[in-house]
Amino acid sequence: MNELIFIVEEAPEGGFVARALGQSIFTEADTLTELPEKVRDAVRCHFEEGKGPKVVRLHHVREEVIAV
Repeated sequence: MNELIFIVEEAPEGGFVARALGQSIFTEADTLTELPEKVRDAVRCHFEEGKGPKVVRLHHVREEVIAV
């Protein structure tokens, strides 16, 4: 595996959640600053050494509702 993509969204209760596409990996963080390290830790825990992705991408999704 060369690359793993995480979808990052704001959590309803505050903070951020990140979910991997195609893998059962999920993590959360209070701030965007600490999120990359939480994602690294989750990826390291999920894969055996040397079997994980070379690159992890964080795709930030922001939902906005507007009145028409």
